[in-house]
Amino acid sequence: MRRWGALFVCVWMSLVTGCGADPERPDPVVSPSNSSAPVPSVPVAGPLGTSAYQAELTRIDQVLGGSARMLTRVRTAEGLGEAITTLAQSLNTVAIRLAALTVTSRLSAVHELLQARIGVAASRLTSALDQTEEDARCGGAAYTSQKVQRQLRTDLSTALTQLKGLKLTFGTTLPDPGPAPKDERPPSGDVLVRQGAAGSGRLMITNGTAKDVAISIVNDGRPPGSPQLMVYLRTGKTVTVNRIGGTYHLYFKSGSDWDPKTRKFRADCLFKKFEQTFTPDQGWQLNLQPQPTGNTTMTEVEAY
Repeated sequence: MRRWGALFVCVWMSLVTGCGADPERPDPVVSPSNSSAPVPSVPVAGPLGTSAYQAELTRIDQVLGGSARMLTRVRTAEGLGEAITTLAQSLNTVAIRLAALTVTSRLSAVHELLQARIGVAASRLTSALDQTEEDARCGGAAYTSQKVQRQLRTDLSTALTQLKGLKLTFGTTLPDPGPAPKDERPPSGDVLVRQGAAGSGRLMITNGTAKDVAISIVNDGRPPGSPQLMVYLRTGKTVTVNRIGGTYHLYFKSGSDWDPKTRKFRADCLFKKFEQTFTPDQGWQLNLQPQPTGNTTMTEVEAY
């Protein structure tokens, strides 16, 4: 038994999470889009010099641009998934076209680099498709789409730079969402919300997970989106929350890329609730890290 101090008499309850892996999320079903570009016609005989190669790059750029611009018009996670699938198909189409070209020795190095970078971009889009759709559901389709657009430019950047050095132009049709927002990760222990009547309850929380979390202390009968208290806790840190009033439940959301306006993570997000009901006349110690000796359980909940 342990007492917090003179403010109240409490029983120190050590509470740690129980074991159990998260249920696997089903893979999204993505149908190939009918709008993907057909494989371009057989290229002209080579080897191509600078002018002829530029003409081919311009033609290929137009094939890629139509699919890339679809990213700027998505409104849902499903729509983003379809746009990404179409863009990956277009990149593969472009790769086929480029592989069929023969260029002069002056252009051979950058030609091979462009093919390699297009392959990297296509592979990244398809391999990250599931996670990208999940991120769009928590961070918003438009925001996640902008991240995809920036990554596409990053994947192609070395090739585009070398092409520019040879006075060749490619990638002018790619959307440019601008620079990424600044990291606005709050300090550990920062209280993001405090409302309602305060009390004498206390809660010590240790974030033993690999991600930052936002803990919501929600009074009995209230929805998780309307907490009495919300506190931000970085990975590996511990915080003690004081002046908790009334019987409450604990929710937490984890992830990365924090949005201070909506108080949500925009990537890698997960939402959970502790099954335990917490009373204000006791001090509780909580470890978010699942352990074999855990004496409580968590369930996954809808985004809030």
